[in-house]
Amino acid sequence: MNKTQQDDLLTRACDGATLSVSEGIEIMQHAGLPDLMAAAHHVRMKWHPHNRVTWIIDRNVNISNVCHAGCLFCNFSCSRSAEAAFVTNMDAYREKVSELFAMGGNQLLLQGGLHPDLGLAFYVDLFRSLKEAFPALRLHALGPPEVVHLANLEGIAVEEVLDHLIDAGLDSLPGAGAEILSDRVRQMLSPGKCNTHEWLQVMYHAHQKRVVTSSTMMFGHLETLEERLQHLVLLRELQEQKPDDAVGFISFIPWTFQDTHTALAKRHGVVNSVTALEYIRFFAVARLMLNNIANLQPSWLTVGVPTAQICLHGGGNDFGSVMIEEHVVSSAGAKHSMDKDGIQQAIRMAGFLPVRRDQHFNLMEDPSPTE
Repeated sequence: MNKTQQDDLLTRACDGATLSVSEGIEIMQHAGLPDLMAAAHHVRMKWHPHNRVTWIIDRNVNISNVCHAGCLFCNFSCSRSAEAAFVTNMDAYREKVSELFAMGGNQLLLQGGLHPDLGLAFYVDLFRSLKEAFPALRLHALGPPEVVHLANLEGIAVEEVLDHLIDAGLDSLPGAGAEILSDRVRQMLSPGKCNTHEWLQVMYHAHQKRVVTSSTMMFGHLETLEERLQHLVLLRELQEQKPDDAVGFISFIPWTFQDTHTALAKRHGVVNSVTALEYIRFFAVARLMLNNIANLQPSWLTVGVPTAQICLHGGGNDFGSVMIEEHVVSSAGAKHSMDKDGIQQAIRMAGFLPVRRDQHFNLMEDPSPTE
């Protein structure tokens, strides 16, 4: 494909056209970086015609570290018989949520893995207890693999699991456990997790129930470029199926495989080879291909602040969370961190105005804004 044809693809994407996997591969591999980023920024400005970049205060608490998914990229999980095994108790939740509220946040990201002994009643009781103790708390909790796991444990449909969780206080569903939506990859990478169809079905039913969700991708391991872009197409196609009055996927966050001490690196020699340039290019392509998802967030946690700042000029409009607490990705080598002053400074240094948001991307006033 010559430059004129590549420019035509970028123009079509800027006009809202739906790009195919092959067209995405073409611009990913051959489009000039300035042209690619300019097109992605144009699409971003159509969605968000202003100079604001949003950010959020929240906290990520692990319900437990016991998980039988067997993910080759995870250093955090353990068996239920391990000395390090834990299940977070209510006293710890009260302390952690009180700290979150003191910092001005109200969203708790709860993830727990696939614990063989914790059934639906445990999560229902936990959600209700948290909402009773902290009525203003917003629960961004579990993820498709956990919902499928609970459905299998209880012998019920995922729709019924979601109904119970929503009734107990679930506010939104994170895009956890997506990795790459390819069964070829998932069978090697995450053998104990739900398959691609099951992951998508959980999100489909969440959208039908008007639950706001996010979407993610972890790349830079066993996948091909075609599988990365097919992942984007699957998200886009599912978003097309949401009810007109539902948000569906409110955001997309791609992050890179962190390989330090992982089984994938030690046993199979697979390390993250995604360069900053490749991440920036892919991020821009994602903005062009996801023509029905409003918000894109670069992962400063995994690629570093400077790379994420560049992505704000290539399709990004959100800088994510200050991440008061995070253990899973950091245990595999992600060591970047920022407090609320740092995240606002990073956004300003990139040339944008930082504005705090909630989990539904409603703008909020920062309780103590940085000058």
